[in-house]
Amino acid sequence: FINIRAKEKNIDVSELQYKLAENLEADVYFDGNEMQLQLQKAIATLPQKQQLVFNMRYFDEMKYDDMSEILETSVGALKASYHHAVKKIESFLTD
Repeated sequence: FINIRAKEKNIDVSELQYKLAENLEADVYFDGNEMQLQLQKAIATLPQKQQLVFNMRYFDEMKYDDMSEILETSVGALKASYHHAVKKIESFLTD
């Protein structure tokens, strides 16, 4: 979805993701945790591949072997992407 929208507007995908992250706000009727909102903002700032890998591993609890088959990439590359995503998220949340 993001790639399609970015192509339509001729905008860099990372720029669009950053703008979307800035606009995220907690719903006044939602009793969710502020930390969850911050996590979603942090994820939105990641490059698209890291977002995908992080979401598949963290939220969907997929195994690297399964992810490797779906994304047609090596397990090592996926582990590296996940590691970098986690470090960026940690940095975002601690700043």
